[in-house]
Amino acid sequence: MEPLDREGPIPPYRQIADQLRAQIQSGAIPPGRRIPSLVEMEQVYGVARDTLRKAVQVLKDEDLVETVTGMGIFVKSPAAAPPADQ
Repeated sequence: MEPLDREGPIPPYRQIADQLRAQIQSGAIPPGRRIPSLVEMEQVYGVARDTLRKAVQVLKDEDLVETVTGMGIFVKSPAAAPPADQ
């Protein structure tokens, strides 16, 4: 995980979301796998938990991850592509 640019124009939560999205899209965190917990990311990035929640919400809004109660946040399987003739 890359260090955050705290002086740049992109808010830290966006930078974190971008890094996680890149890992998901590259397959580094494959479908069905748990992303790092908020506690783990808090230690890595040194940001408040609210910042991390915002980053995760971005990924939820993009339909990339889902919360499994009591287990964590997991990468969703890609949606099946619609048939080409529709």
